[in-house]
Amino acid sequence: MTHPKKIIALGADHAGFEYKSLIKNKLESEGFEVIDWGTNSADSVDYPDFIHPVAESIENKKANQGIIICGSGNGVAMTANKHQGIRAAIAWNTDLAALARQHNNANILAIPARFVSEDLALSMVDVFLKTDFEGGRHQRRVDKIASC
Repeated sequence: MTHPKKIIALGADHAGFEYKSLIKNKLESEGFEVIDWGTNSADSVDYPDFIHPVAESIENKKANQGIIICGSGNGVAMTANKHQGIRAAIAWNTDLAALARQHNNANILAIPARFVSEDLALSMVDVFLKTDFEGGRHQRRVDKIASC
């Protein structure tokens, strides 16, 4: 299946490196363009170094959406959410990945690699990227997220 000019930014720390590689291969095989901000090994790193560029890619409209991965999903989500206009959501099942898009218009999916299987991570990515924002009453709420 191919997708029209959908560009996905990826970033992970050492705990998410293997999942990032699997996700990247899946997305490229499906016709997505991928911007891979690293990390590129399982050596210990500081996740903000790889997550800020993902968020900036979306802010600067160089990517449509992002996928970020660390052990718990918390550190990467907290980092990405420091950026205005970024709505990073942690999901540990496909229902949460769908709701993040449908109700919150999340533009980044944060995956907790130490708490989900590889197959589940790939399924969450698929659901996240195929699910549309419902708008309506949810738009009013999303509009109130930004603090400044």
